[in-house]
Amino acid sequence: MSTPLELSTDVLVIGGGPAATWAALHARESGAGVILVDKGYCGTSGATAPAGTGVWYVAPDPDLRSAAKAGREALGGHLASHHWMDRVLAQTFTNMKRIGTEGRYPFPIDPNTGAPDRSGLQGPEYMRRMRAWIQRAGVRIFDHSPALELLVETDGSVRGAAGYQRHENRDYTILAGAVVLASGGCAFLSRALGTNVNTGDGALMAAEVGAELSGMEFSNAYGIAAAGSTVTKTAYYGYATFFHGDGRVIEGAGSLNGRSVIAETLLQEKVFAQLDRANEDVQQKMRRGQPNFFLQFDRQGINPFTDRFEVDLLAEGTVRGTGGINVIDDSCATTVPGLYAAGDAATRERICGGFTGGGSHNSAWAMSSGTWAGAGAAAHALRQTRKVATADVLGAGRAGLHPSGKRTLQADEVINAAQSQLLPFDKNYLRHGDRMVDAADQLDRLWIDLSSGLAPTDGIERIRSRQAAAITAVGRWMYRSALSRTESRGMSKRDDHPGLDPHQHHHILTGGLDSVWTSTSPADSAALAQAS
Repeated sequence: MSTPLELSTDVLVIGGGPAATWAALHARESGAGVILVDKGYCGTSGATAPAGTGVWYVAPDPDLRSAAKAGREALGGHLASHHWMDRVLAQTFTNMKRIGTEGRYPFPIDPNTGAPDRSGLQGPEYMRRMRAWIQRAGVRIFDHSPALELLVETDGSVRGAAGYQRHENRDYTILAGAVVLASGGCAFLSRALGTNVNTGDGALMAAEVGAELSGMEFSNAYGIAAAGSTVTKTAYYGYATFFHGDGRVIEGAGSLNGRSVIAETLLQEKVFAQLDRANEDVQQKMRRGQPNFFLQFDRQGINPFTDRFEVDLLAEGTVRGTGGINVIDDSCATTVPGLYAAGDAATRERICGGFTGGGSHNSAWAMSSGTWAGAGAAAHALRQTRKVATADVLGAGRAGLHPSGKRTLQADEVINAAQSQLLPFDKNYLRHGDRMVDAADQLDRLWIDLSSGLAPTDGIERIRSRQAAAITAVGRWMYRSALSRTESRGMSKRDDHPGLDPHQHHHILTGGLDSVWTSTSPADSAALAQAS
């Protein structure tokens, strides 16, 4: 192994997607020195880079924005906050203009108005432009350099991170005045496109230093994909009719609760789809908006508009769900001094409540929360009057890094065991208390075993081991939070508690490692009051 790399900076950003790059940009523009470390290659890794996405971009018209806010409030169980929704709408409007000018993104021109169409972004071009923009701003980027643990002072404040550079085969330590976790959500290594780097690493690192998470019961998002494919462009299936193998239409599969119907059917038999409700104009727009969705069909000689094809559901966890690290103020600070969170790593309940934000809300949240976290982290770092040395900090990582016993487990064994409790529809999606208790207990036992016996021997193994530990940890917080919500609200629907309970109009917080805890936090009453 090469000689370890030791650096220091004002702000360290962990991640490489939209939230991370916006955080790095705004931290740099706030006068801070910035280093960004990414598990993959910043600009190509993560869920945004390979896909097209809509954006929650609404002109500053009071009526339009009121309608935009109202659109998902009921779906989200009235857990969203008008304060945060207003902020995101305003910040997204600003950022989308900036990326077209300073970021040099080539927005298409609306032929009807002659103005740039800022309603969406093509992920590959968007992230290519963001990487170039932050480089011009002076951000130092370290690719293929996953962070493995946060570094803390004796008072518990976060002062950097340690990790491993895969291509250089060396460890690194980066001391910082503040850290932004923008490492993405957790899709449990389900193979959904772009999510293999999204294994919940940031959530685990945050919990290890004492941060809390919120909304983890809303982490059971599943996307529709052609069987054998990784592309989960579920919005396109709004134009689909779904069929049994014998050609009968599956009643209810195309409704608002259609994915539940599809999941129930998949437990018994194969499901087929055909995008037969898209007219010629819509078909052309779909092909322009998401070319890689059609690549899989074109290669097989399938016309998805006229031919039926088999479909499946892939878990997307907190990448599409809303749970994540809790943020406690407008700067996206966490409960731990010096630690900030943004994008899929942070809870998205603030604007989505308990229901998925799809692509549009998620992309708006990523750029907005990244903006605030980067500026907040810079302000915190620049207030620091004392620089720390390596001898002043301790690594907070444990499970998957520093086992308490002898090596008895391999990372892949742990991942397979965790996935057996996290991926099946009848455990995580079609929820029942008895099944969730069993899954949670199994993951608790797995956590004890991996904490003791998951002992990596080299740098690459440490990356895989930490992913295994993080996936297990996220699953434990998810199920314990879901068990604490004895009702059906937002995405967390329970067969044993099918109704919505007005007395549970609150957020559920969680955390802990060897022992998972849950508690409640009041929800913003403004959303509920305006809806009633």
